[in-house]
Amino acid sequence: MSNCIFCKIVMGEIPGKKIYEDDEMLGFLDINPVAPVHFLVIPKKHINNIMEMETQDTVLLGRLFYKAQELAKQQGCEEKGGRFVINTKTDGGQTVEHLHIHFLGGRSLSWPPG
Repeated sequence: MSNCIFCKIVMGEIPGKKIYEDDEMLGFLDINPVAPVHFLVIPKKHINNIMEMETQDTVLLGRLFYKAQELAKQQGCEEKGGRFVINTKTDGGQTVEHLHIHFLGGRSLSWPPG
């Protein structure tokens, strides 16, 4: 998508603090972190949100989650954990229309979120 900020990060048109990249996905630090550890993992393929996934995207989503947990461990969150989040559409708080997993860790997180 030509106007998607995450697609622009994937294409290198705007900078992002990358922590992982391969042919299918990109991991990068959140520009407005709400926890000491806050990064995103996104597919390079543009998918608006989890409600618009297709059957063939399910394997990719599994890989995204697997990489997110690897990165969380690398960021020092293996022992105490953290939160994996996929915000979806307006009511879910999605602000960028490109499927992405947030990981938040490095501090105790309350439930329910605000």
